[in-house]
Amino acid sequence: MLELFITFFKVGIMTFGGGYAMLPILQREIVDNKGWATEEELLDYFAIGQCTPGVIAVNTSTFIGRKNGGIIGAIVATLGVVAPSIIIITIIAGLIQNFADLPVVKNAFSGIRACVCVLILNATVKLVKSAVVDGWTAAIFALTAVLSFAVDVSPIVFVMAALILGILIKTLESKRI
Repeated sequence: MLELFITFFKVGIMTFGGGYAMLPILQREIVDNKGWATEEELLDYFAIGQCTPGVIAVNTSTFIGRKNGGIIGAIVATLGVVAPSIIIITIIAGLIQNFADLPVVKNAFSGIRACVCVLILNATVKLVKSAVVDGWTAAIFALTAVLSFAVDVSPIVFVMAALILGILIKTLESKRI
């Protein structure tokens, strides 16, 4: 349990920019270094975490903690991932009013935002490589990508539609074999 807490504390302290920015760090720590989940499982946890109430980072850590340590593991992983934010936000909240308008602070946040975009892009490319495995998943990916830019609907709609399409397509494929 201590290793679970420390790992998610590390993930939490290294994640700037929200849940999506957490993805490359989770990939490295949970999939590559610890082997606590596969890339496919991580993608599934992330998708479910996006569709359920709450913060994606917290939801995903809870799923991974549950898988590796039951209910206690879920609690420990969740506490691990949120503890750095609680500590840092408490400190920053006391200081931000005094320094938010300083050019150096504004410039620092501009740089961090740009970096986070690249980290998210890298994680997305890795996930696409593992998730798009055939023509049908490529079609679902392309359709979802186009529609997500064209229409303003909740991500839940896309996930549910992809879920239904996946079930239908794979069920029909298995009946043909």
